[in-house]
Amino acid sequence: MPLDETTEELARTAATGDHVALGELLRRVEPDVLRHCERLLPYRQDAEEACQDTLLAVARNIGRFEGRSRFSTWLHIVTANCARTTYRTLKRRAAEQSSDELAEQRPDPHRVSVIAGARLDLLDAIEALEAEKPDLARALVLCDIVQLDYSDIAAQLGIPLGTAKSRIHQARKHIQASLGDGYLGR
Repeated sequence: MPLDETTEELARTAATGDHVALGELLRRVEPDVLRHCERLLPYRQDAEEACQDTLLAVARNIGRFEGRSRFSTWLHIVTANCARTTYRTLKRRAAEQSSDELAEQRPDPHRVSVIAGARLDLLDAIEALEAEKPDLARALVLCDIVQLDYSDIAAQLGIPLGTAKSRIHQARKHIQASLGDGYLGR
């Protein structure tokens, strides 16, 4: 989700409390955020929900954007976190509903779409890794979902470059143990 310099400048201006800049910023990034959410979640309506959550999170937290990294990097992280939160919420709702109700609402993406099923499997594996080793999960999400390069990941996490690479490698080994050799990262 690379953003142009005008958008980056809007973000810096919005971070100072300019509501007009914030409105324009949200309008500009919405299509990119939605595309990113669609890559992570199997259903369009879920992606739209995650997109709205992301835009709300940006609006609420733009004052925390300090400009140490590019806004696009910050936005990637917020988007990935909101999509994963949406997934967890949907998973929890599904567990609370009876299996008959759920079957009527949606087909099982594991059986309907190889791609959607693979995404859900990956999100489940990342969730399990996050519960066990959150430092590894954060590095993996930044690399394989947000698609930052190693130096940006190290800067974002405040760790040396070698440590970032090591965490990503270890995280991929855990994910491969869960998913099999089909998962190779990005």
